[in-house]
Amino acid sequence: MGRVAIIGTGLIGGGWVLHFLRMGWDVSAHDPAEGAEARLRDMVARDWPMMERMGLALPATRERLTFHGSLAGALEGAEAVLECAPERLDVKQALFEEMDAIAPPEVLLFSCTSSFTISEIRQRARHPERCLLGHPFNPPHILPLVEVAGGPRDSEPVQRAMAFWEAAGKVPVHLRKELPGHLVNRLTAALFREAVHLIAEDVADVEDIDKAIAFGPGPRLALAGPFMNYHLGGGAGGIEHYMRHLGPSQVARWKSLGDPDLTDEVAEKIIEGVKREVAGRDIAELAAERDEGLLRLLEIVRK
Repeated sequence: MGRVAIIGTGLIGGGWVLHFLRMGWDVSAHDPAEGAEARLRDMVARDWPMMERMGLALPATRERLTFHGSLAGALEGAEAVLECAPERLDVKQALFEEMDAIAPPEVLLFSCTSSFTISEIRQRARHPERCLLGHPFNPPHILPLVEVAGGPRDSEPVQRAMAFWEAAGKVPVHLRKELPGHLVNRLTAALFREAVHLIAEDVADVEDIDKAIAFGPGPRLALAGPFMNYHLGGGAGGIEHYMRHLGPSQVARWKSLGDPDLTDEVAEKIIEGVKREVAGRDIAELAAERDEGLLRLLEIVRK
């Protein structure tokens, strides 16, 4: 086990703190926002029973968390750094310039950005090759995925990054090209775009679209990705049969997919539909229900 530094301790940074504490790492955190340390420690205390349920590594304890008033203090002794600052390019560029100047050259610097490419963020770094994307899928203390980008897979920093995430109990995927939204957010955005189109065209309401995914493709996608699912959809002939004989039907559907405009009218339909679906429950209650479901689902998937 090693030491990891978490810079920015909001929703994503706090989730990373929980994950690495569960894995038995030393965690040093820094966030200049007023009250950040108290909020972080409250979050860790609140969600620690969930970490116990997921399984603690032998040296895991909440006492392995230290909070530092300075960036340099948090980076001292860390073998990897996870930047979870607000989604502002100027803030992230300045942070990476400063972290790159402080941390020894062998320390990996990851950005958890969901909006920017790592090439944009590391422009001012003196050692840009060790500045990489390390984007989780929220919530990071539960879901295993991490997207890695910033160089070819056979480059030394990327190889070390993939090994780091695997050692940290995550499932890393390497992006061969940089794109806005990376990989997974683009896939989910494609689904959401069509859902918005169906709302705009009055094909179905919000509740039924959510049910359609949750009780249809959702469970299948939890067990296998889209290509494996279509391989199974091809019957005995698998993906080859599907591509040769059913592929044209996919092309026909692609041509009818929507390209909606998120007008005020469409947005209001979505907002009202979600309010009906929420039925007065607050965000904390909904998130707790989601996290409980994710834990149960991951227990099944891992088996």
